[in-house]
Amino acid sequence: MKKIFPTGMKMLAVGAVLACASFAQQPDNTAVNKQDRDKTAPTADNQKNNVNDRDTTRKIRQAIIADKTLSSYAHNVKIITKNGTVTLKGPVRTEEEKSAVEAKAKEVAGPDKVTSEISVAPKKS
Repeated sequence: MKKIFPTGMKMLAVGAVLACASFAQQPDNTAVNKQDRDKTAPTADNQKNNVNDRDTTRKIRQAIIADKTLSSYAHNVKIITKNGTVTLKGPVRTEEEKSAVEAKAKEVAGPDKVTSEISVAPKKS
């Protein structure tokens, strides 16, 4: 015999599952996000929308993405350009990656226009 559940019962069951999921413990990113608490620290929302700053950011991102030897961590470094000054933020896998990303940014923006806040992520065991 085939059991047929009314649509309302199905919706109720789905709602109960979603409600339980919403009570699940969310990850605590407090330690990760401490660096962005300083109101004077550049963050992605500080990116200027003028043509020169956008072009600088785009060229740096393209240079980083084009380097297939870099990890996805390095490919996802934050690039914040404000009035011609570039800030790089985020983790990479190795010191070599850090140097490579910094070099690419300096090539585009100029060596005196890049501030690096890149960190090397600890190796997973």
